[in-house]
Amino acid sequence: MNRACAVMGVATALFVASAAHADEYPSKPIKFVVPAAPAGIGDILPRLFAQKLAEAGNPATIVVENRAGGAGVIGTDSVAKSPPDGTTLLMGNHAVLAMYPHMAKNLPYDPLKSFAPVILQVTVPNVLVVHPSIPANTLAELIAYAKANPGKLSYASQGTGASGHIAAELLKLHAGIDIVHVPYKGAAPAAQDLAAGHVSMMFDVVTLALPQIKAGRFRALGVAAKERVAALSDVPTLTELGFPAEIGAWFGVLAPAGTPPDAIAWINREVTKVFTAPDVRDRFVQQGAAVPLGTPEAFGKFIEAESARYGDIIRRPISSWNSGSSGRWHRAEPFLQVRDRA
Repeated sequence: MNRACAVMGVATALFVASAAHADEYPSKPIKFVVPAAPAGIGDILPRLFAQKLAEAGNPATIVVENRAGGAGVIGTDSVAKSPPDGTTLLMGNHAVLAMYPHMAKNLPYDPLKSFAPVILQVTVPNVLVVHPSIPANTLAELIAYAKANPGKLSYASQGTGASGHIAAELLKLHAGIDIVHVPYKGAAPAAQDLAAGHVSMMFDVVTLALPQIKAGRFRALGVAAKERVAALSDVPTLTELGFPAEIGAWFGVLAPAGTPPDAIAWINREVTKVFTAPDVRDRFVQQGAAVPLGTPEAFGKFIEAESARYGDIIRRPISSWNSGSSGRWHRAEPFLQVRDRA
């Protein structure tokens, strides 16, 4: 009897301790690491989350840290190597989790093993935009101009290996054109230089490009999605134009592998509260994005599927994009070594 009571006492103590830990989280500030420069979607999401928590009277402290070096690899790896206690989170994205593994040698982290998925927040397609000075109002006119002026056009990307980089390289292969890559440390500085006319074109996410398009600083030629975007209903998809590219961006929260389930559950719950609020969700939907949210398990499966999809795109034979090709394999040469790039 005494032994049974002792066992029950230990079990009760463990339950109380576990409940106390759940109630206490987060007892320390939560640092969101954004592996990109400020002002992009990956930066906006955690800052908006922090703002909405504060407005709701939530006592949690959210600190956003931008670590854009190494094309996002440095910041991503710093989270992978952080203590799994729920105090450090990653604003993960398509590039660092689904693209780089197929392009870079010796990544310092494993995108499928180094992290615990928490929640998928936003997905958004890319749109091909050009500076108004470029004499092209359609994709066909852009390709014709590029062929007549090899090496004259340049395209900005959010960084080596980012979705805009991959989309532009696939366009080069598909159309057989020579355009120069200019990588930036994030979407915001790339878009700023395009608006200023320092580069000719880029594949930018619809959400960020939309204000520039409406202001006349960008001209939209095609959306890299299955269907047209309501916010740009007059802009055709690239598939409609004979270039079957479906490439975009997505952003979600991850924690270091081994982070306690109660911490993951708290973050998932609070993010869901904030991003299901009509004013927040509508803000993104009206700008051409989707807000899928969902469970940590669903996000994990999504990452696996996206990694497989982009692995297929990156290794795709050139002949599948350009019928005039001999069918050589395009492995990763145009993307170089993303982990060694700033």
